[in-house]
Amino acid sequence: MQAADFRTYAADAILRDGTSIHIRALRPDDKPLLLRHFQSLSARSVYFRFFSAKKRLSDQELARFTELDFTHQAALAATLRDESGEYFVGVGRYATLPDAGDNVVRAEVAFAVLDEYQGRGVGTLLLEHLAPIARANGITEFEADVLGENNLMLQVFSASGFTVKRSLEAGVFHVSFPTAETEQSRIASFQRERRATAQSVRAFLNPRSVAVVGASRHVGTIGAALVENLKRDGFRGPIYPINPNVDVIAGLPVFRSVSAIGSPVDLAVIAVPAAAVMAAVEDCARAGVHGVVVISSGFAEASESGRTLQQRLAEFVRSSGMRMVGPNCMGVLNTDPSVSLNATFAPVSALRGNIGISSQSGALGLAVLDHMRARNIGLSTFVSVGNKADVSSNDLLAYWCDDPRTDVIVLYLESFGNPRKFAGLAPDLARQKPIVAVKSGRSAAGTRAATSHSAALANLDVAVDALFEQAGVIRTNTIEDLFDVVTLLSTQPLPPGPRVGVVTNAGGPGILLADACDVRGLQLPILSADTLARLHEILPAHAGFTNPIDMTASAGADEYARVVEAVGNDPAIDALVVVYIPPMVTQPQQVAAAIARASGTVPAAKPVLTVFMSSQGAPPILSTGPRGRLPSYSFPENAAQALAAVHRYARWRERPRGNVLTLTRFADRTVRAVIDRVLDHAEGAVWLEPKDVATVLLAVGIEYAASEQITAGEAVATAERLGYPLVAKAVAPNLVHKSDVGGVVLGLKSADEVAAAVEHLTDRMQAIGTPLDAVLLQREVVGGIETLVGVTSDPVFGPLLVCGLGGVLVELLRDVSFRLTPVTDVDAHEMIAKLRATKLLDGYRGAPPGDRDALVDVIQRVSALVEIMPELRELDLNPVKVLAPGRGAVVVDARIRISRLG
Repeated sequence: MQAADFRTYAADAILRDGTSIHIRALRPDDKPLLLRHFQSLSARSVYFRFFSAKKRLSDQELARFTELDFTHQAALAATLRDESGEYFVGVGRYATLPDAGDNVVRAEVAFAVLDEYQGRGVGTLLLEHLAPIARANGITEFEADVLGENNLMLQVFSASGFTVKRSLEAGVFHVSFPTAETEQSRIASFQRERRATAQSVRAFLNPRSVAVVGASRHVGTIGAALVENLKRDGFRGPIYPINPNVDVIAGLPVFRSVSAIGSPVDLAVIAVPAAAVMAAVEDCARAGVHGVVVISSGFAEASESGRTLQQRLAEFVRSSGMRMVGPNCMGVLNTDPSVSLNATFAPVSALRGNIGISSQSGALGLAVLDHMRARNIGLSTFVSVGNKADVSSNDLLAYWCDDPRTDVIVLYLESFGNPRKFAGLAPDLARQKPIVAVKSGRSAAGTRAATSHSAALANLDVAVDALFEQAGVIRTNTIEDLFDVVTLLSTQPLPPGPRVGVVTNAGGPGILLADACDVRGLQLPILSADTLARLHEILPAHAGFTNPIDMTASAGADEYARVVEAVGNDPAIDALVVVYIPPMVTQPQQVAAAIARASGTVPAAKPVLTVFMSSQGAPPILSTGPRGRLPSYSFPENAAQALAAVHRYARWRERPRGNVLTLTRFADRTVRAVIDRVLDHAEGAVWLEPKDVATVLLAVGIEYAASEQITAGEAVATAERLGYPLVAKAVAPNLVHKSDVGGVVLGLKSADEVAAAVEHLTDRMQAIGTPLDAVLLQREVVGGIETLVGVTSDPVFGPLLVCGLGGVLVELLRDVSFRLTPVTDVDAHEMIAKLRATKLLDGYRGAPPGDRDALVDVIQRVSALVEIMPELRELDLNPVKVLAPGRGAVVVDARIRISRLG
C-alpha cells in the first residue's frame, strides 16, 4: 500500500466494553475536531501527553498534527458521533526520528485519549492500526516516553504483544519495540477483539430492558407479537412499547419515542416501515441504547435503494457506538432463566437447552424453532441475523465461545461476509464446542471463465468445504441432517473411536445400519468372548450373535436392558446404537423405559443412540433414564449419518494444530522487488514472464527445473550450456496451456533436435495465429509423479490453495483438494491424503513411491508466498514432479498472474 492510500484509511472497531468506534486517518480539515479533542482533555491527561501544563494547541501544531505525509508521520483518530456530529475520543500518531546510523528506522509514537474513554481499549486499538501503517512505510521500531505515573499508557504497550523494552530515568519510562508483527501480538489482538465483540453481543442477549419500536395492539401484527412474546416468556426487565398513537399496549404504558422513556434502555427492537427505521435508530442513539434489532424488511434484500439505505443505517449505528442485528430479521432469544428474553415474533416458545443458533433466514429460523420444540430439543440462545449489515455469525461465535450455557453451535448460512475472520475464530471455538452448519447455495458453483487449472477447478462451494474442513465445522447437507447431528451432540459425549455396537430386534434394520456405518467409515467389530458368552445366556439360540446383535422379535424389555448393558460395556465398542421395531408381542413404553434405564450402565464416555422405527416416534419415557435424554432416530441411516459426522469431528479435535511456514526476509524482499517492478509498468492483471516466475519460486525455496528464455538464434548454444535432455516450450502472448496447442516438445537430446524443435514451435504458433515471442529451454526432469499445486483467488474467500494429480488430465479427473491459506503442515498432509492419487506416492502396484514430505514442503511454500504476495491472482505449478523419497520435488511448468490491489 502506498503512503497516499493511508490518507483514506478507515476501519470499524469495538472497545473493551462493547462500544463500537470508527478509526480513520486525520485530514487537514480536522483541525477544529482536533482542537475540540485537546480542549476536552483533563489537565492531567494533557500533562501526560505533552509533559507540560499546556493550555492550547498552536496553529503550527494543528497543522503538523493534521497535514501528514503518512511516510514519515501518520495519525489516526478514534471517532464517535453525537447530535453535534463527529468527535474524537482518542488520537494516536507517530513521527520518524533522526537516523541513528544503525539501519533501524525509528518513529516516536504517542496517544491522547479522552478521560472518560481511558481504560476501555482506545489506545490499544490505535496502536494496532498504526503499527502496520508504519511497517508498510519502512519504520522498524516505535519509541515512546511515558511518565512513570501514567500507568494506563504503560499497560497499553505491555499488553500489545510486541516485544517491549523499558528503561526508567528521572521518573520517565523510555519504551521501545519493533513494529514487526509477532505471534504474541497477533494472539493479543485476536483475543482482545474476540472479548470486545462478545461484550458487544451481550447487549442483545442479556439486556436489562427492552423497547419495542412499532409496538401494536392489533393481533396478528409483528409489533403485537413482539410485545406478547416478551411478556409471555417472562422477560425479567422492563418492557417499553413505543407507539405515538396509543397509551397502553398489552397492559403496559406506551411511550412516543425511546428518548422519551427517561430510563436506560439496553435493547431496542424496531418493527416499523423501512423508511422510518433511520429516524427510529437516531432516536435510539439519543437515548443511549446499546443495541438495536431491526426486524423491518425493505433493505438490501429488496432493491438497490434499499441497499443504500441499509449501508447508511449500518454506518450510523457503528459511528454512534451501537451494534445492530438485521435488518430483515425475526429477532433474538435467550432462554437463560435470569433473562428469559424472547424478542422474536415466532408463534412458539423455545425450550431451554444448550444449543446456540444463528440463522440468516428469518423464515427458516421460524421453522427451526418449531421443529426444535417438536423434537424436544432446547436452545440457549437464538439470533436471526437477517441481512447481517452489522452483527454476523462471526460476532456470535465470539460470544458463544465463553458462554457457559452454550455447548453446541448451529449456523444456517446463505452467504459469508468475512470468511477470513471466520477462519480465525472457528477453529479455536470448535476445539471446545462443536459447530454444525448448513450452507445453502451449493448449486451456485463458479461459472466465471478461468484461465488456469487452479481457477477452473475452484468454485464457491469448494471454498466453503475447504473453510469448514480446516475450521472443524460439521457441514450437513439438509436441515434434517442438521437436527440429527445436533440431537446427538447436545445429549451425548463424543465417541472415542469408530467402533459401533448395534442391538436390534429385527435383522433388516441391523443390516441397513451396518451398511450405512461401513460407507461412512464406522466399524462394527466382533464382540469379545466374555460379551458373547453373556449374550448366549440372555438370548435364544436362534438369535444373531454377530454384531449387529439380532435379539429377534420376541425380545422384550428385560432382554433389551440386559443386552444393552452387555454390549455397551464391551471394550471393543466405542458407541452403541439400539434399534427397536414395535412388534405385536412387546410394549414400546416398557422397552423404551428399559433402554433408558440400561443406558446408565454403559460407560459415560460412550454415546448411546436409539432408532425407534415407528410413525409415533420414540416414547417420552426414553429420556427419563440416568443419562437423561437419549437421541432417537426414525431410520437406521439417520443414526449412522449423525454418528459418522460426530466421529469425524471428534477426530479433528484430536489432530495437532500444525505449523505455518514463514519465509525469510530475503524471500520477501526479492518477491516484492519483482512484483513492484512488473506492476509499475502494467495495466490490469498480467502473467509474469518465465524468468520472473523462476526468480519468485527460487526465492521462496521451491526447486524449479533449470531453464532459459531465448530467441531462435540462441537455442543451440543455450542447449549446450544447460545440458541434455531438454524440453522446448513456446512463449507467446496469452498462451497459458502450452500443451493444448502443441507448444511443448519433449526429449531433446542433441543440438539438431533442439534446432528442429524451435523450428517446429515457430511453425506451430504461426498456424494458430499467435506470434512466437521466445522459446523456453528447460532441463527435462525424467520420472517422478506428476502433481499440481496452485492458487486461485476467490472474490469472497480470498486465496484458495489446491493440490492434486497433475498433468494434462487434471481438469478431467478433478482429483484435487483445497484449503484456505495459510496452510499448516498438518493441512498439507491432509490435502494429499484426501486425493485418490495419494496411493501413487506410496508406490502403487510396484511403481516407485514419491517424496511425500517434499510435496508438503512445496504446498507450504506456496502458501507462504500467498501471505507475502497479496497481488497474486492465480498460480499454477503443473506439473510438480515428485521424485523418489529423499530426492525432493521439482516444478516443471509454472504460471503466476498478478494485479494491483483494490
